[in-house]
Amino acid sequence: MNEIRDGQSTNVHIEVQNFGPIERAEIDLRPLTVFVGESNTGKTYLAALIYALYGSFAGFSRFPWSHHDVLDLRLTMRELQTPKNAEITEALEKLNANGLPFKFSDLPLDMRNGLQSNLKDSEVFGKQLKRCFSLESVSELIRFTGVSCNEMNISLRVGEETQPLWSVDMQVSESGTTIDGSVNANMIIYSVDERIFPGPLGVRELETLLRPDSRETAQVYYLPATRRSIMQNYAGVSKSFIKGTLSVASESNVEIPSLSTMEKDFLKRISGYKEHKGSAEEVIRISKELEVEVLRGEIEVKRAESGRTSEFLYRPQQEKQALSLSHSSSMVSELAPLVLFLRGIVQPGDLLIIEEPEAHLHPGAQTKIAHILARLIRVGVRVVITTHSEWLLQEIGNLIREGELKKLAKNRTESESWMAKEEVGTWWFHRDKPVTEIPFDRIEGVEPQDYYEVADKLYNRFVRLEQQFLDEEAAGAIE
Repeated sequence: MNEIRDGQSTNVHIEVQNFGPIERAEIDLRPLTVFVGESNTGKTYLAALIYALYGSFAGFSRFPWSHHDVLDLRLTMRELQTPKNAEITEALEKLNANGLPFKFSDLPLDMRNGLQSNLKDSEVFGKQLKRCFSLESVSELIRFTGVSCNEMNISLRVGEETQPLWSVDMQVSESGTTIDGSVNANMIIYSVDERIFPGPLGVRELETLLRPDSRETAQVYYLPATRRSIMQNYAGVSKSFIKGTLSVASESNVEIPSLSTMEKDFLKRISGYKEHKGSAEEVIRISKELEVEVLRGEIEVKRAESGRTSEFLYRPQQEKQALSLSHSSSMVSELAPLVLFLRGIVQPGDLLIIEEPEAHLHPGAQTKIAHILARLIRVGVRVVITTHSEWLLQEIGNLIREGELKKLAKNRTESESWMAKEEVGTWWFHRDKPVTEIPFDRIEGVEPQDYYEVADKLYNRFVRLEQQFLDEEAAGAIE
């Protein structure tokens, strides 16, 4: 999952044990990752963990360090560039060696330690966890379902098809938090096949090689389940947000509750919303398709005179009058943030987490959301969703079937709404059981078994009640 470098995409594997309501989960992030299952089984917890991991380790890119980390090493590298320094001399000789790749292990020890120090700092990740889950202590996340356990484990593995890249393991107990992570010593930083620089390479070129590629500086965005309420009460919530207090009485004397970190980040993006010329045309096109095919109207942005906040309006198709979101349908308030994020924020390579994209949508509109998700992954946006929608899952299954037929039919269709089965990971959350993957089945699709069990119970109940009507009719009780 995530950025592509030289034709390779990074693979991301996350494993947790005794994490909140989750007993155990092992998931691989795919271009589209779907979390399904009963309520209170940990879907949102794992989505929030992905958000926290992304923020802790500069995304899930090839290099687990940021541009800032490389700049901090600049002075060290220049100090090392002396004829007397054997380590840097040896490193530059290996960097210029004909036909040999330059590996992470070829860097001087101090540089290696500096670049992977973030993977060994429990405070960095701990702060993100406390921030995302609004906790005083990370230990509060140790499984709280009443089951006896005293340790929580979180593991993150990032790699390519050819080799592992880097990893982090974290253990949390009542006594404290420990973390251990490292970069694969054999990770190739530079190969002569890349031919980036002409002539011999020195410290300046090495510094450039260590900078995360611009394609690998993707962002993560979270659309919380409360987005409809935030958008409908935007005026009051945004005023409180700007003032720095998110738990005050609104003008209608309704208490505005404190917001979670994901909600605050979401509100920050919306409050400072401004479309820019750098927005990706292919993603903007999908936002327009969402307006036309599902909303049947346009989301308009009206900047306040103060320039500090915006007003968001909905103009139905062929109507002159635009409506405020508070006067629009629940569907409009639900989807307006997705339109805005696709129109002016999200770029190919970014990770977009959406809680319940089907909320307040008619079944027909829910199936159309599946097409929007497919088009997003076609242009390189990575998506994680939580859902309870049978309609959405059924259409995702149909789009996978279309993708599998596309493979066999040699591009017979030019539709952008298809997915290969390898691009979709569906994970079923159970109460007091490990999370399991639902592999795509040509007949069953990607729906969890309990959906069929609910459908069977409803049908059997219908049959029993209908039989009672027939019995009463036969007995003459019904004329």
